[in-house]
Amino acid sequence: MAGKLTRLVDIRRRELRQAAFEVLQREGMAGATLEKVAIQAGASKGIVLHYFRNKQELFEQAMREANANLRDAVAERLRQAKTPRERLAAIIEGNFDDRFYQPSIAHAWLSLCAEVPREPQLARIQAVIHARMHSNLLSALRPILPAEEARQTAHLISALIDGLWLRLGLHSGGILRDEALALMRDFIERRLPAGQAA
Repeated sequence: MAGKLTRLVDIRRRELRQAAFEVLQREGMAGATLEKVAIQAGASKGIVLHYFRNKQELFEQAMREANANLRDAVAERLRQAKTPRERLAAIIEGNFDDRFYQPSIAHAWLSLCAEVPREPQLARIQAVIHARMHSNLLSALRPILPAEEARQTAHLISALIDGLWLRLGLHSGGILRDEALALMRDFIERRLPAGQAA
């Protein structure tokens, strides 16, 4: 019975996190409220507060959920990669997975990121996300480039990915997936030694 109850709690918490992220996509952080999340989830505000202590905790968990989805999209591709070049392509393509690289999702992500300077827990999540991205990129680049150049290139690729997501979130006519991938591939072809482009 305890196991079944735990599963129900996990399911309900996941539903509420998803509802919170959907509200963020429409409203941004400033317009997102527990009441709106409750309506989106078909629940009461009291139910939301039963599972999450406050708005901050709920949206922190929503950020974790969104990041986990993108992390899994990258990991899925990395499992099939055999060479450093394929690993680099997997990381880039995973970060522009068409299930997630959408204007509304980019807008929700920006809303959460805007809270990072004021919310230490969100800052910690963001630091983990950047560290994982950097580590993944270095694992692909070290066999191709000298150590310092690999480190700099990893930072540049990460900054380009963030910048393209930023543009998508700020402008309804932002750079869409195919163009974003083309820009990333062009950068990599110019940055890597001949014959080593992803």
